[in-house]
Amino acid sequence: MQIIHTVAEFRRWRETAGAVAFVPTMGNLHAGHLALVRTAAQHAPDVAASIFVNRLQFGQGEDFDRYPRTLDEDAAKLRDAGVAVLFAPDEAELYPRVAQHYQVEPPHLQNELCGAFRPGHFRGVATVVAKLFNIVRPDVACFGKKDYQQLMIVQGMVRDLDMAVRIVPVDTGRDTDGLALSSRNRYLSPDERAEAPRLYRVLRRVADALRGGACDYAALERQAAAELSAHGWTVDYVEIREADTLNIARVGMARLVVLAAARLGQTRLIDNVEAFSNGAALAV
Repeated sequence: MQIIHTVAEFRRWRETAGAVAFVPTMGNLHAGHLALVRTAAQHAPDVAASIFVNRLQFGQGEDFDRYPRTLDEDAAKLRDAGVAVLFAPDEAELYPRVAQHYQVEPPHLQNELCGAFRPGHFRGVATVVAKLFNIVRPDVACFGKKDYQQLMIVQGMVRDLDMAVRIVPVDTGRDTDGLALSSRNRYLSPDERAEAPRLYRVLRRVADALRGGACDYAALERQAAAELSAHGWTVDYVEIREADTLNIARVGMARLVVLAAARLGQTRLIDNVEAFSNGAALAV
């Protein structure tokens, strides 16, 4: 596996490569990231990964400075997974003018759900993903469904800006007790880690109710949030949305997704569960 730190060197590598599948990450890799790599390998002969902790998507008071930087360990995992090239630029390389004067502005969705609690976050995500797509020029890029809102925004950006890359969604990796894999799980205390799978269980119950024909969405959302709050969570939101667009859900829609963000102590966790009216409720 080659490790490349500059845009110019990566572009030289790309000139001689064939079809490329791309997995962008912020590092501190876990089994969920490696599942993205395995999926990417099914779509192109060469897999490229990136590791870059993107300052633009962290808000004031968030964990940019303490976000784990584990490049050597991450590179070993990617090498073992069969990645052909790792692009690992530093901040000066990717943002050489310090301020990124031109940014990608997503539509109103960026200010809803997680965006309501993290102003500017999805602008930062869209901007860095657009830059990486311009550098890597992948044929395929794999994104996990755990951050469902991010996936929808990236898909919309690619569609509206006619980017020549196909986005492949990948189901969320989970621990044996159902907790969605996340780099931030390491911040949980032992007691918080034991409580954390409740988020997935609560969302599954909402999805099951939807599958069973429940249509009082507001009541389902309130009940789910109340259960989390009763067990020590600070709930940002629990919402039922239309799965293909994240528009506000209306009764009769065939494809729904239940999304939530909540804190245990200082750790903010997100998760979601898809619910389809044909009777199949799928965890993502």
